[in-house]
Amino acid sequence: MNKNNFDPKQLNGLLNVVSRKIGVSPQQLQKELEEGKFDSALSAMNKNDAVKFQQAMKNPQIVEKLMSTPQAKALYEKLSKGR
Repeated sequence: MNKNNFDPKQLNGLLNVVSRKIGVSPQQLQKELEEGKFDSALSAMNKNDAVKFQQAMKNPQIVEKLMSTPQAKALYEKLSKGR
């Protein structure tokens, strides 16, 4: 999903929620994501999920499709309310 689909407040909220879940600062997580690195996120996953995640991230169409699903949108809403 293109980051332009989120307003800055939503993006910051999502970064804050995810960073707390994986134990990294929001700034570090944002830096890694902007650089195309997912080291912090991958270290918090089990090995099989990490491999699947890496494969999916190599295909932008898969990511776009995943992020536009009702489940992904509902998850975002649920996570952002917990801020």
